[in-house]
Amino acid sequence: MKIGNKEFDVNSTDYKCYVMGILNVTPDSFSDGGKWNTLDKAKEHVAKMIEEGADIIDVGGESTRPGHEQISINEEIERVAPVIEMIKSDFDIPVSIDSYKADVIAEALKSGADLINDIWGFRYEKFYENCGGVPRIAQLAAQYDVPVCLMHNRPDMDYTNYIEDVLSDLQDSVDIALKAGVKKDNIILDPGIGFAKDLEKNLILTNRLEELNKLGYPVLLATSRKSMIGLSLDLPSDERVEGTIATTVMGVMKGAAFVRVHDVKENKRAIEMTRAILNEQKCI
Repeated sequence: MKIGNKEFDVNSTDYKCYVMGILNVTPDSFSDGGKWNTLDKAKEHVAKMIEEGADIIDVGGESTRPGHEQISINEEIERVAPVIEMIKSDFDIPVSIDSYKADVIAEALKSGADLINDIWGFRYEKFYENCGGVPRIAQLAAQYDVPVCLMHNRPDMDYTNYIEDVLSDLQDSVDIALKAGVKKDNIILDPGIGFAKDLEKNLILTNRLEELNKLGYPVLLATSRKSMIGLSLDLPSDERVEGTIATTVMGVMKGAAFVRVHDVKENKRAIEMTRAILNEQKCI
C-alpha cells in the first residue's frame, strides 16, 4: 500500500506493524487537548514523533471524546489545514486527516493530506444526513486516489450478534468505498475501540481482532489511552501508557498492520520486541 510517497508492506508475514502518531490540534481532546494547537508546538511534536519512529502523522481538529461538542466546518478547517501544510513542507512523512466531514476532508486533501481517517467509515451521511447516494467523502477519496481508514461506528449499541454485526457494518463501509471508486488496495479497517461499545465489548473485540482479517483488508488498532484502559486499570488518561502498550502487543500478535498511538517511542519499542519474539518462534 502506498501512502503519500511511502510504501507500506501491509501483507507482511513477519508481523510488521506501522505506527500512526496522533497530533490533536484541539483545545479539548480527552488526553492531550491544548498541547499542540499552535503551529510551533505542532511542529515540535511532529519532529519528536518522527524521531521516535512514527510512520504516519494523524492530524485531528475536532475532539471525538464521549460527550464532545461538534465544531463548525470552518473552525475545523482553520485548525487542520495550516498544520497539514506545515508538515508536508517541513517533513518527509505521510499525513492522515482525522475527520468525517466532507468539506474538511476536501480542504485537507488540497493541503496535502495523504490518507483519510474516518471515524464513521463513510457512514456519517447515511445516519445523520439521510444521504441516499454515494457519500461525498467517499467520492473525494476516489477522486484524489488516497488510502482510507474506515472505522467501525454506529449510532447505538443495539447489537444482535456482536462480532458478526461489527463485521457486517465494516463490510457496509467497504461497499460504500468500492461503489465510489476507491481501490481495494487503498482500504484499511479499524474496529472502532471506544465507539458504540462498552468496556466488555471493547475488550472482546480487542481479543478477537484477528476476526477482522476475514474481510481481507489491513487492520489499524486505535486504543491509545482510551477508556477501556482507564476503566480496566482505574487510571487517568495520562497514566495509560503501559495499558496501551499491552493492547499494541496484542494487536501485533493478531495481525494488525497499524497502531494509532500518542506515545510513539514506547509503542514502537514494544512492537519491535514483539516482532522479534514472534519471528524467532517461526524459525523453530
